[in-house]
Order: sequence, then structure tokens, then C-alpha cells
Amino acid sequence: MFPERIVAFLEAFERVAVGHLPTPIEKLTGTFPDDSGPSIYIKRDDCTGLGLGGNKTRKLEYLIADAMKRGCTTVFTTGGIQSNHARQTAAMAAKCGLACELFLTPVPGTPEINYNDNGNVLLDGLFGAEIIWCEDDDHVAVRMNERAQEHGPQSVYTVPLGGSNPVGSLGYVRCAQEILEQSQQTGIAFDAIVIATGSCGTQAGLIAGLEIAGADIPVYGYCVSREGEEQASLVRDLLERCARDVGTPTVDAGKIHCNGDYFYPSYGVANAPTLEAIARLAKQDAILLDPVYTGKAMAGFLDQFGKGTFASNKNILFIHTGGQAGLFAYAEQLKA
Repeated sequence: MFPERIVAFLEAFERVAVGHLPTPIEKLTGTFPDDSGPSIYIKRDDCTGLGLGGNKTRKLEYLIADAMKRGCTTVFTTGGIQSNHARQTAAMAAKCGLACELFLTPVPGTPEINYNDNGNVLLDGLFGAEIIWCEDDDHVAVRMNERAQEHGPQSVYTVPLGGSNPVGSLGYVRCAQEILEQSQQTGIAFDAIVIATGSCGTQAGLIAGLEIAGADIPVYGYCVSREGEEQASLVRDLLERCARDVGTPTVDAGKIHCNGDYFYPSYGVANAPTLEAIARLAKQDAILLDPVYTGKAMAGFLDQFGKGTFASNKNILFIHTGGQAGLFAYAEQLKA
């Protein structure tokens, strides 16, 4: 493993360093006692600091640096009403003195109480973002174009959904470096990394970073919005764009692992195993997962761990990508 290769690679890219990095790695001793099999660790990317933290902070460090380099004064992005990405984008814009407009869409099947005015959307307003309510993705495109014309297109920087493009993915190339350095410092060699995978940038960035460093550690993504085969195709497409646009290595398709068995019934709708995983980690390790991403990923991992899927591993790292602000939007389900 050569994390210094990632350091050299990233020197070519500008970054606004605001995250509380490196984020710590803890052992989950309550949920996974020593006699249960492999040791399970959690990387606390929910503690990145910006606007209650989360994985988007790493991506936004590169995306907003790009926006400022271009002289943009307003940031656009989109997501569901309870988007963690939108909340962190609003926080990053506030931190950097930029205006921010969030184009938010409804998510079918989500709670009727608290969902539209609590959690992330409450924080969006506190960070000073202007919220523009949209009916669907087509309406988002129309409204973004209208607002860009009003501002002047050259002054607007549009951050993609989830911050997941080649520039945003650099944040998790850097995270791969961080993990490898922490591994060397602690003497803990990780046999696998487990994450929630949605807009693909976190998974693609990690895979690319590990490839740069020559580290053969598989990254297992648990899907939050689609079937595994479709997700893997999207991750592969983003990796190809990263190779073309920012110069990361090409990656063999066999290194892309996406499990779509646990996201049901749809994105943003918390199923029973997800709620159980949230309760279990809270009670046994005092770790708060979220109902959309980390809760679903942990539910899938717990199920496969129990079936012995990871029995051959010694040390596994689960990356906590944040999202706890969304818990308040799901209060009725969690109390039930």
C-alpha cells in the first residue's frame, strides 16, 4: 500500500479544506463482540464537521474550490426534500460566502409528519439557502435554467446530485489515502470496506484511490436506490469519467461490488431491517445511523455478516457517511 501516491496525485487539484479530517476510526465492540467473528470498525465520516458533517463535505471541498476558481458567486444543487447533500452544500456555501439555491423534490412513500419542515430542510434555511420546491427532475431542470438566466449563467456553479462527478469523487480518493495512513499507524490491515452507495461518488472515489495506492481492498456497496447490477454500471461509468477527466487509473469491472438486495421498497423509504439496525447500533455502540443510507447499508451488512459472508475476513471497515439530521424527519417511524 502506498498512500503517498495518492498525495502526489492530488497535488494537482485545488481544495477548500474545511472538513475535520482525518475522521476517527472506532471499533464496534457492542454490536460485534470479539467472539462474533471478524473485527468491525467504523470510520466516522459523520464527523467531518461541516453543517453536522457527512460524506459530501469531502466532495464539496473540491467542487467549491472549482466553483471559486471559475469566479462563480451562486451555487445550485438538487436532491430530495431531506437531502443530506443539499444541507452540506448550503453549509459549504455559507462558509465560503457564496449564495446557494436548493432545488428539492418530493420522495414518494416518506413520512407525512416532520418530513417537509424538520431535519435537513430545517437546517437548509438556517444556513441561508433559498429553497425552490420542484415537482420532479424535469421541473428541476426547467427551474435551474430559469434561475441561471436570471443570475447570469457565468455566475452559477451547479453541483451535481450527491456531488458525484469526477471532481467530487476526488474527496474519496483522498479518503482512501486517509484510511491507508490510519491503517499503517494503527497496524490494522483492513480486508474489506463497506459503504452505502447511492449517487456513486463515494464508492468510485474510494475504488480509484485504492487503485492509485496499489491497495487490493474490495469496496462493498449496499445500494440505497436501485438494483445492484444497475448501480454497478453507474459506478463503472463514473470511474471511466474519472479516468478521462481527472486522470485516475482505469479499473477492472470485477472490482465493483454492489448489492441491491436491501434498499426496498425504494429510495428514502425506511424498511423494518433499517429501523432495527438504527436501534441496534444506537443501543449497543451509541452510534446514530440514518434511515436512508447508513441504516440500509448496515442492515444489509448485518444480514450478510450473520450468514457468514464475511467469515474469511479479519478486519472490516464500515464507513459512516452521515445523515443523522434526517432522523428527525422519520421520528414517527422511529418511535413506533
